[in-house]
Amino acid sequence: MNFLAHLVLAGDDESLRMGAMLGDFVRGRDQLERYSEDIRLGILLHRHVDGYIDALPDIVNLRRKFRDPFRRYSGIVIDLAFDHELAKRWSEYSDISLEEFDLGVRDMLARNDALVPERLKRFMIYADSRGLFAAYRSKDEILHSLVGISRRLSRPNPLNRVAEIWDDLQPRFETSFGFVFRQVQLEVARWLGTHSKVMAF
Repeated sequence: MNFLAHLVLAGDDESLRMGAMLGDFVRGRDQLERYSEDIRLGILLHRHVDGYIDALPDIVNLRRKFRDPFRRYSGIVIDLAFDHELAKRWSEYSDISLEEFDLGVRDMLARNDALVPERLKRFMIYADSRGLFAAYRSKDEILHSLVGISRRLSRPNPLNRVAEIWDDLQPRFETSFGFVFRQVQLEVARWLGTHSKVMAF
Protein backbone atom coordinates (compact mmCIF):
# COMPACT_ATOMS: atom_id res chain seq x y z
CA MET A 1 0.00 0.00 0.00
CA ASN A 2 1.08 3.55 -0.66
CA PHE A 3 0.60 6.69 1.47
CA LEU A 4 -3.07 7.38 0.79
CA ALA A 5 -4.19 3.82 1.48
CA HIS A 6 -2.14 3.62 4.68
CA LEU A 7 -3.68 6.88 5.91
CA VAL A 8 -7.21 5.65 5.26
CA LEU A 9 -6.52 2.33 6.96
CA ALA A 10 -5.26 4.21 10.04
CA GLY A 11 -8.75 5.68 10.54
CA ASP A 12 -9.35 8.92 12.44
CA ASP A 13 -6.70 8.36 15.12
CA GLU A 14 -3.96 10.98 14.66
CA SER A 15 -1.23 8.85 16.23
CA LEU A 16 -2.02 5.96 13.89
CA ARG A 17 -2.04 8.38 10.96
CA MET A 18 1.36 9.73 11.98
CA GLY A 19 2.59 6.15 12.11
CA ALA A 20 1.09 5.55 8.68
CA MET A 21 3.14 8.44 7.28
CA LEU A 22 6.31 7.49 9.15
CA GLY A 23 6.22 3.79 8.34
CA ASP A 24 8.50 3.98 5.29
CA PHE A 25 10.94 6.36 6.97
CA VAL A 26 11.59 4.71 10.35
CA ARG A 27 14.10 1.87 10.29
CA GLY A 28 15.10 -0.47 13.09
CA ARG A 29 14.25 -0.64 16.77
CA ASP A 30 16.36 2.37 17.79
CA GLN A 31 14.51 4.73 15.48
CA LEU A 32 11.17 3.20 16.43
CA GLU A 33 11.73 3.84 20.12
CA ARG A 34 12.11 7.58 19.53
CA TYR A 35 8.35 7.81 19.12
CA SER A 36 5.51 7.61 21.61
CA GLU A 37 3.76 4.30 22.17
CA ASP A 38 0.70 5.38 20.17
CA ILE A 39 2.75 6.45 17.14
CA ARG A 40 4.85 3.27 17.38
CA LEU A 41 1.61 1.33 17.12
CA GLY A 42 0.85 3.17 13.87
CA ILE A 43 4.31 2.43 12.47
CA LEU A 44 3.97 -1.25 13.37
CA LEU A 45 0.52 -1.29 11.78
CA HIS A 46 2.00 0.14 8.59
CA ARG A 47 4.63 -2.62 8.54
CA HIS A 48 2.05 -5.30 9.25
CA VAL A 49 -0.21 -4.11 6.42
CA ASP A 50 2.70 -4.17 3.96
CA GLY A 51 3.57 -7.75 4.91
CA TYR A 52 -0.03 -8.89 4.94
CA ILE A 53 -0.92 -7.53 1.52
CA ASP A 54 2.24 -8.89 -0.09
CA ALA A 55 1.17 -12.42 0.89
CA LEU A 56 -2.45 -12.17 -0.28
CA PRO A 57 -3.20 -14.64 -3.10
CA ASP A 58 -4.89 -11.88 -5.13
CA ILE A 59 -1.73 -9.78 -5.01
CA VAL A 60 0.52 -12.74 -5.79
CA ASN A 61 -1.66 -13.53 -8.81
CA LEU A 62 -1.76 -9.90 -9.90
CA ARG A 63 2.04 -9.72 -9.88
CA ARG A 64 2.14 -12.70 -12.22
CA LYS A 65 0.25 -10.64 -14.81
CA PHE A 66 3.27 -8.37 -15.21
CA ARG A 67 5.65 -9.31 -17.99
CA ASP A 68 9.41 -9.00 -17.73
CA PRO A 69 11.18 -6.71 -17.02
CA PHE A 70 8.30 -5.13 -15.08
CA ARG A 71 7.48 -8.09 -12.84
CA ARG A 72 10.35 -7.45 -10.44
CA TYR A 73 8.94 -3.96 -9.77
CA SER A 74 5.27 -4.95 -9.79
CA GLY A 75 4.85 -4.25 -6.06
CA ILE A 76 5.72 -0.58 -6.56
CA VAL A 77 3.33 -0.27 -9.49
CA ILE A 78 0.49 -2.00 -7.62
CA ASP A 79 0.98 0.27 -4.58
CA LEU A 80 0.48 3.38 -6.70
CA ALA A 81 -2.26 1.80 -8.80
CA PHE A 82 -4.23 1.08 -5.64
CA ASP A 83 -3.82 4.67 -4.43
CA HIS A 84 -5.14 5.67 -7.86
CA GLU A 85 -8.18 3.42 -7.42
CA LEU A 86 -8.75 4.70 -3.89
CA ALA A 87 -8.58 8.32 -5.03
CA LYS A 88 -11.05 7.63 -7.87
CA ARG A 89 -13.51 5.95 -5.47
CA TRP A 90 -12.87 8.30 -2.58
CA SER A 91 -16.53 8.97 -1.72
CA GLU A 92 -16.95 5.25 -0.94
CA TYR A 93 -14.38 5.50 1.85
CA SER A 94 -14.73 8.99 3.33
CA ASP A 95 -17.41 11.52 4.20
CA ILE A 96 -15.11 14.45 3.40
CA SER A 97 -13.56 15.41 0.08
CA LEU A 98 -10.10 14.22 -0.84
CA GLU A 99 -8.96 17.83 -0.92
CA GLU A 100 -10.12 18.32 2.69
CA PHE A 101 -8.39 15.10 3.68
CA ASP A 102 -5.18 16.37 2.05
CA LEU A 103 -5.31 19.55 4.10
CA GLY A 104 -5.88 17.53 7.27
CA VAL A 105 -2.75 15.48 6.62
CA ARG A 106 -0.68 18.61 6.16
CA ASP A 107 -2.11 20.16 9.33
CA MET A 108 -1.25 16.97 11.24
CA LEU A 109 2.34 17.00 9.98
CA ALA A 110 2.69 20.69 10.84
CA ARG A 111 1.49 20.06 14.41
CA ASN A 112 4.01 17.25 14.74
CA ASP A 113 6.84 18.88 12.81
CA ALA A 114 9.51 17.90 15.35
CA LEU A 115 8.71 14.21 14.73
CA VAL A 116 8.87 14.36 10.93
CA PRO A 117 12.13 13.06 9.37
CA GLU A 118 13.84 15.18 6.74
CA ARG A 119 13.11 12.61 4.00
CA LEU A 120 9.39 12.83 4.71
CA LYS A 121 9.55 16.63 4.75
CA ARG A 122 11.19 16.54 1.32
CA PHE A 123 8.51 14.19 0.05
CA MET A 124 5.77 16.51 1.29
CA ILE A 125 7.38 19.47 -0.51
CA TYR A 126 7.17 17.36 -3.67
CA ALA A 127 3.59 16.34 -2.80
CA ASP A 128 2.58 19.98 -2.41
CA SER A 129 4.15 20.86 -5.77
CA ARG A 130 2.15 18.09 -7.50
CA GLY A 131 -1.14 18.51 -5.62
CA LEU A 132 -0.89 15.08 -4.02
CA PHE A 133 -2.78 13.15 -2.75
CA ALA A 134 -5.82 14.43 -4.65
CA ALA A 135 -3.84 14.27 -7.89
CA TYR A 136 -3.66 10.50 -7.56
CA ARG A 137 -7.03 10.46 -9.33
CA SER A 138 -5.09 11.08 -12.54
CA LYS A 139 -3.44 8.22 -14.40
CA ASP A 140 -0.85 10.68 -15.72
CA GLU A 141 0.09 11.66 -12.17
CA ILE A 142 0.62 8.02 -11.21
CA LEU A 143 2.83 7.48 -14.25
CA HIS A 144 4.73 10.69 -13.41
CA SER A 145 5.29 9.40 -9.86
CA LEU A 146 6.62 6.10 -11.20
CA VAL A 147 9.08 7.96 -13.42
CA GLY A 148 10.27 9.85 -10.35
CA ILE A 149 10.72 6.63 -8.38
CA SER A 150 12.64 5.17 -11.32
CA ARG A 151 15.16 8.01 -11.09
CA ARG A 152 15.63 7.55 -7.35
CA LEU A 153 16.37 3.82 -7.49
CA SER A 154 20.05 2.95 -7.56
CA ARG A 155 19.89 0.30 -10.28
CA PRO A 156 18.46 0.52 -13.80
CA ASN A 157 14.74 -0.27 -13.84
CA PRO A 158 11.71 -0.02 -16.15
CA LEU A 159 9.44 2.10 -13.97
CA ASN A 160 9.78 5.03 -16.38
CA ARG A 161 8.12 2.80 -19.01
CA VAL A 162 5.05 1.62 -17.09
CA ALA A 163 2.88 3.56 -19.55
CA GLU A 164 3.61 0.71 -21.99
CA ILE A 165 1.71 -1.81 -19.85
CA TRP A 166 -0.69 0.38 -17.83
CA ASP A 167 -3.73 0.19 -20.07
CA ASP A 168 -3.54 -3.62 -20.23
CA LEU A 169 -3.25 -3.96 -16.45
CA GLN A 170 -5.59 -1.18 -15.33
CA PRO A 171 -8.79 -3.30 -15.54
CA ARG A 172 -7.11 -5.85 -13.27
CA PHE A 173 -6.20 -3.08 -10.80
CA GLU A 174 -9.85 -1.99 -10.76
CA THR A 175 -11.09 -5.54 -10.20
CA SER A 176 -8.58 -6.38 -7.48
CA PHE A 177 -8.63 -3.16 -5.49
CA GLY A 178 -12.07 -3.29 -3.88
CA PHE A 179 -11.78 -6.92 -2.77
CA VAL A 180 -8.20 -6.59 -1.53
CA PHE A 181 -8.83 -3.32 0.31
CA ARG A 182 -11.79 -4.85 2.13
CA GLN A 183 -9.64 -7.78 3.21
CA VAL A 184 -6.97 -5.40 4.49
CA GLN A 185 -9.55 -3.31 6.38
CA LEU A 186 -10.75 -6.43 8.19
CA GLU A 187 -7.18 -7.43 8.99
CA VAL A 188 -6.41 -3.96 10.35
CA ALA A 189 -9.42 -4.15 12.67
CA ARG A 190 -8.33 -7.59 13.86
CA TRP A 191 -4.70 -6.53 14.36
CA LEU A 192 -5.59 -3.35 16.25
CA GLY A 193 -8.02 -5.28 18.46
CA THR A 194 -5.13 -7.48 19.55
CA HIS A 195 -2.22 -5.07 19.63
CA SER A 196 -3.96 -2.04 21.14
CA LYS A 197 -4.70 -4.14 24.21
CA VAL A 198 -1.12 -5.40 24.39
CA MET A 199 0.34 -1.90 24.09
CA ALA A 200 -1.98 -0.64 26.82
CA PHE A 201 -0.35 -2.76 29.50
